[in-house]
Amino acid sequence: MNIWIEGARPNTLIASLSPVSIGGAIAFEQKSFPIAVFLVCIIFALTVQIGTNFANDYIDFLKGTDTPKRKGPRRLVQVGLVSPQKMRKVTFGVFGIAALAGLYLMLVGGWQIGLLALLAILLGYLYTGGPYPLGYLGLGDLFVFIFFGPIATCGVVYLMTGEMSSIALFAGLSPGLLSTAILVMNNLRDYESDKQAHKKSLPVRFGMRFGRWEFALCIFLGILTPVILFGVTRNHPWSLTATATLGLGIPLVKNVFNRSDPKSLAPLFPKVGKLLTLYTLLFILGWVF
Repeated sequence: MNIWIEGARPNTLIASLSPVSIGGAIAFEQKSFPIAVFLVCIIFALTVQIGTNFANDYIDFLKGTDTPKRKGPRRLVQVGLVSPQKMRKVTFGVFGIAALAGLYLMLVGGWQIGLLALLAILLGYLYTGGPYPLGYLGLGDLFVFIFFGPIATCGVVYLMTGEMSSIALFAGLSPGLLSTAILVMNNLRDYESDKQAHKKSLPVRFGMRFGRWEFALCIFLGILTPVILFGVTRNHPWSLTATATLGLGIPLVKNVFNRSDPKSLAPLFPKVGKLLTLYTLLFILGWVF
């Protein structure tokens, strides 16, 4: 069990929990919080991300992207802890759970929700799988920003309240941007191995300097989104306490710009997840109370 928990990459799972939790807080404040719907949203988001992580583990091994020189957390297939065949079966099993959760959400919210759920599952697999994998084309950042940001928060609020929400759209920018920052840190860390494997992440396509600035913009714009939200709504001023996480974000940005060797970025990777976790907690508490 510990092996599978490690392969799920728990340090990054806040990327799926954050937008669902923020959407739930917005719905709760609107006096609409069907607990079953919220829990299934959590299950769906987690299984899509975990399934994507398992698919990456399996497919990157087949493509030769993961080698013993890998600087990030170990991959289960690459180090021989899990066979490729078993990882493939588990990957589709996890995506199957996501599909069942998506079917329930479609019954609640209509065929549009079902279409979005299906698209999220397909893109999760196609992040590294298929003939045109998103991660190898430099499109992974866009996928993460959209589906772990505005689409997730808007979808959750719609499922729980029955209404579309512009507030959820704005609030979703933060988890989308900060989740993208997690991916960018991953891409900066793996710059050398990705380049050798012809994985065209944005830092590989446009250089480390581009990746550093992308990371900085994701951090600053993500953390400062509550300022925009407060300017639009003139409500929930306590949600601005989430901007205090700049105290953690600024040192991370400085470190990314000051460290020239991609290998030295590995210790910073889990800190971005902790930043998103703290931001999410502060935003939710400030919004609800």
